[in-house]
Amino acid sequence: MADKLRIVHCFRSPVGGVFRHVRDLADAQAAAGHMVGIVCDSTTGGEFEERLFEQMKDTLALGVHRTPMQRHVGPGDLASARRTYRIIKELRPDVLHGHGAKGGAYARLFGSLLRVSRSRVARLYSPHGGSLHYDESTATGKLFFALERFMARFTDCLLFVSDYERRTYRRKVGEPPVPNALVYNGLRASEFGPVIARPGAADLLYIGMMRDLKGPDIFIDALAAAGPRLGRVPSAVMVGDGDDLPRYHAQVKRLGLEASVQFLRPMPAREAFTLAALVVVPSRAEAMPYIVLEALAAAKPMIATAVGGIPEIFGPGSPALIRPDAVELAGKMSEALADLVAYSRLMPDGADLRARFGADVMAAEIEKAYFAALNA
Repeated sequence: MADKLRIVHCFRSPVGGVFRHVRDLADAQAAAGHMVGIVCDSTTGGEFEERLFEQMKDTLALGVHRTPMQRHVGPGDLASARRTYRIIKELRPDVLHGHGAKGGAYARLFGSLLRVSRSRVARLYSPHGGSLHYDESTATGKLFFALERFMARFTDCLLFVSDYERRTYRRKVGEPPVPNALVYNGLRASEFGPVIARPGAADLLYIGMMRDLKGPDIFIDALAAAGPRLGRVPSAVMVGDGDDLPRYHAQVKRLGLEASVQFLRPMPAREAFTLAALVVVPSRAEAMPYIVLEALAAAKPMIATAVGGIPEIFGPGSPALIRPDAVELAGKMSEALADLVAYSRLMPDGADLRARFGADVMAAEIEKAYFAALNA
């Protein structure tokens, strides 16, 4: 087996944590001498994501290939699948690494098709939450989990980004019948360093996708509820984009918070961290969110919901963790803003974070999984 691989990452939406994960992996793999390419959707993302792709193009020997991929299962998947398969076949990968439900399905199916006509292709799947967020008691959930069980036979290795994600897979899908590993998301060494809020910064920052799963509506309701407790409405910046953004604008207007809330387009996280004193992650569901790691690495005090893999970052019983509830969040906002210096001491130790969540550690563990799958 050659030491250098042709690696193709396949995923649907080039936004948020999945895109960040793929970028970090691709950078590390290209630096290690592998030939790396990306195949993803062409209809999502904006100017910010286009700039990120532009920054990557010189390091990806197999290039960036974008083609329409719809989010939900439907008739359009047939045409999308044909286009995507043709692209991947031309790239001749040794490793097909699928991310998220759609990327995972494509990578495993197309990797299996490629095996019919050529040498072994390793098929790996990282759920990143994805279909695991569905309720197993619903018809939709039952369908997706049945599909996950079926797809396991076309999988060489499952890579989970949190122990929570692995436990959820076991509970909703079943015990994985193939090799699997827990590999935490990791940050680059340059990201471990304090970011100081600029003069006149807001009290609170929300940064992420503008969709209910991530809790922007909880954040806005909590701002309104925190006002009477603090004797003033906290100021806030909300950074991000998404289909639900107009609804959050309307929510702010309805609650009379227009003078206190500023909406901004997506930007690099460390740039956004200068805009406010305290970071809030009010998600209803997560796998292992990069924004939590990025904020803590930047020595930003934060409040986060105890969902998904977030407690694995903070440690069990951390006073910084809450339920995804506006009233509870309002109380924690008031407590933290009343004495931000004292609240900052509750954050995890920076040295421990660096040891557990480094991009070098992540890339090395995933490379090990690639070679194990190819040599099995």
